[in-house]
Amino acid sequence: MTTATSPNLALKPRTWFITGASTGFGRLLAEEVLKSGAKVIATARKIDTILDLEDKYPGQAKAFALDVTDYPQISSVVAQATSSYGPFGSVDVLVNNAGYGLAGAIEEVTEDEFMPMFQTNVFGLIHVTQTMLPHFRKQGSGHILNLSSIAGLASTPGLGYYNATKFAVEGLSEALAAELVPLGIRVTIVEPGPFRTDFLGRSSVLAETVIPDYDATSGNTRRYFVDQVGKQKGDPLRAVHAMMAVVDSPNPPLRLLLGSVALQRLRGKIASLQQEIAAWESTTLGADFPEGE
Repeated sequence: MTTATSPNLALKPRTWFITGASTGFGRLLAEEVLKSGAKVIATARKIDTILDLEDKYPGQAKAFALDVTDYPQISSVVAQATSSYGPFGSVDVLVNNAGYGLAGAIEEVTEDEFMPMFQTNVFGLIHVTQTMLPHFRKQGSGHILNLSSIAGLASTPGLGYYNATKFAVEGLSEALAAELVPLGIRVTIVEPGPFRTDFLGRSSVLAETVIPDYDATSGNTRRYFVDQVGKQKGDPLRAVHAMMAVVDSPNPPLRLLLGSVALQRLRGKIASLQQEIAAWESTTLGADFPEGE
């Protein structure tokens, strides 16, 4: 039986549409899907970073320049990708991968720093998804992978704004999944822990303002971004093979946690929530009208 970590994972013939395909998970996923024999529409802000995929996989790969914060460009690229006259005639899998991180305390980060991240991580994902949905509804099938993070389930001092973008992806994706089940369209939220991609390097930003009072909290996160590059526990190749296996599964999960760190952090949060709920249960129940009123 082929496993999610097999380098020879064979997929059913599908066409994948991947945003942020120039680096990190997006690039590796595009390459592995192409190796499996499936087709890929790879998108990135700078098309020259992905054109080599067309050369390596003629007839299988098509590259488009796409900035997910440019809404007219989203409409144009999705229309070309899904047209019967397009490169492959249809799209079966949408991978909302484009995004980046930002480290800094809530007080330290300026609007000029956090707003572009929201535009990419949240609003870009929303617009790409909205633009693709009519195509999926028309064909009565499709699978959406929304790249979230363990940071979308458990917050960290110094990552508050990034946490906010990924919490938004979580809430949006839960509702979207419920809306699409009757239409034959699936949604999976991908929640990696730390992986050896370029997330801690070129895919993240450090706030310019540094307030010494936050050194023991957000300061630790800043140092982590610098010190842990290349030391993360997660294997990106195993992660993208897991994503491929989910798409090929007849019963894909709503959530796909990736890596032991993500699992440990979520279990820790669940335990903390259960303790707090129990400790305050009488206050919680006391907020209702008394029985019979």
